[in-house]
Amino acid sequence: MRNIEIVVGDITRVRADAIVNAANTRMRGGGGVDGAIHRAGGPSVLEDCVRRFPNGLAVGDAGYTTAGALNAGHIIHTVGPNYSAGQRDRGLLESCYRRCLAVADELGATTVAFPLISAGVYGWPIPDAIAAAIDTIRGAETGVEKVTLVAFTDELGRAMNDYLNSLA
Repeated sequence: MRNIEIVVGDITRVRADAIVNAANTRMRGGGGVDGAIHRAGGPSVLEDCVRRFPNGLAVGDAGYTTAGALNAGHIIHTVGPNYSAGQRDRGLLESCYRRCLAVADELGATTVAFPLISAGVYGWPIPDAIAAAIDTIRGAETGVEKVTLVAFTDELGRAMNDYLNSLA
């Protein structure tokens, strides 16, 4: 998978076959990206989470729901490791990206938008979060044709672009 685009903006406004949500294990909405996606998608997103994930979702795993009112066909939810709480196994973070792409393949999605998983309130160090995301996506065997990494700030977008360009 080589076609990676980095944009700065609001992931809830990105048009894609699937938008990735950095969820928590309960799968009932939350703060940050999770809360924004649930608010923008509307109540059908939470209803589908309750139905599909009655016991939540494990760290490093992924699953999908309706996208509700979002400009996407589906939301792919993944639970990143909470670095601040001692979950520091980088393999779990990489698993989030691999599992999301596998779910996208199951759905037939060819365009997927990701936030930088675990890099917000979960406290994963930004440089390593960027490397884990880009390296894992680039190395994935997937039918996804285009991945958009959505940065919430200009500074994060520059750091993501710098890393991606260093690999060219």
